[in-house]
Amino acid sequence: MDFLMSGLAACGACVFTNPLEVVKTRMQLQGELKAPGTYQRHYRNVFHAFITIGKVDGLAALQKGLAPALIYQFLMNGIRLGTYGLAEARGYLHTAEGTHSPARSAAAGAMAGVMGAYLGSPIYMVKTHLQAQAASEIAVGHQYKHQGMFQALTEIGQKHGLVGLWRGALGGLPRVIIGSSTQLCTFSSTKDLLSQWEIFPPQSWKLALVAAMVSGIAVVLAMAPFDVACTRLYNQPTNAQGKGLMYRGILDALLQTARTEGIFGMYKGIGASYFRLGPHTILSLFFWDQLRSVYYTYAK
Repeated sequence: MDFLMSGLAACGACVFTNPLEVVKTRMQLQGELKAPGTYQRHYRNVFHAFITIGKVDGLAALQKGLAPALIYQFLMNGIRLGTYGLAEARGYLHTAEGTHSPARSAAAGAMAGVMGAYLGSPIYMVKTHLQAQAASEIAVGHQYKHQGMFQALTEIGQKHGLVGLWRGALGGLPRVIIGSSTQLCTFSSTKDLLSQWEIFPPQSWKLALVAAMVSGIAVVLAMAPFDVACTRLYNQPTNAQGKGLMYRGILDALLQTARTEGIFGMYKGIGASYFRLGPHTILSLFFWDQLRSVYYTYAK
C-alpha cells in the first residue's frame, strides 16, 4: 500500500508540473555546448518560454510527454517513496536514542532513488525526447521524430536492443542519488525539527507543507548541474550502435558544459527547475504524507 500511495502522490503532482518540465528541458538544451552570446535564445526566461511554446507549438505542447512522465513518476516515486516509507515505519531512520538520523535518512533516500530511477530510465529518456521536440523555428538540442511513447520505445528497442533503452541510465543515477537523498533527508529532518518546536499541531497538514517547501529549495540547488547533464545525455544523437555522439558520460557532460558555457551553463533552466521541482516536491511529499496519514488512521 505504501508503494501505491507513493506512486499516486507523485502522479498527482506531475499533472500540475509537467508544463514546467517541458520548459525546463528546452531551456537546458538551449545553446548546448555553445559559448554565451553565440546562439539565438528562443527562450529568455520561464515566462517567455511558456508564451513562445504556447504561441508556436500550441497550448497542447505544454503537456508534451505527459504519458511517459506519469508512468515514470509512478514507477520511480512509487519505489522510492514506498521503500523510504517502509524504512521509516520500521525505525531504520532513527538512532538508538530515538532521534532522527540525517545520515541514515540520506542513505535510505539515495538507495531508494537509485532503484526507482534505474528501472524507469527508458521511460525518462523517451519523455526527454518528446518534450524537446518542437517546431523548427524554436527547436533546441537534437530533434527526435517520435510519434508517441510506445512508438519511441519500440523503435529504440528494435534498433539498439535493451542496451539502447537503458542508454544514459548510469549517467542519470548521480542526479537521482543527490536529489533523492537531499529531498527525503531535508523533508524528514525539517518535519522532525518543526514537531520538536511544536510550531504546528501534531499531524497538521501545515507541518508537511513547510517541510516540503524547505526540501524543494535544497533539492533545486543541489541537483541543477546534474539535471542539465542528464537531460543532455538522454537527448544526444546516437550512432548505429546506439552510442552517444556528444558525451561519453555524466562527468564528460558536466566538464564540456562548464568548459564551453561557463559555470552558469550548468545551472541553465534553474528558474524553471525551481518552479517545477519546488511545486512538484511540495505537492508529491504533501500528497504522500497526507495519503499515508489517512491510510494509517483508517487502517487501525
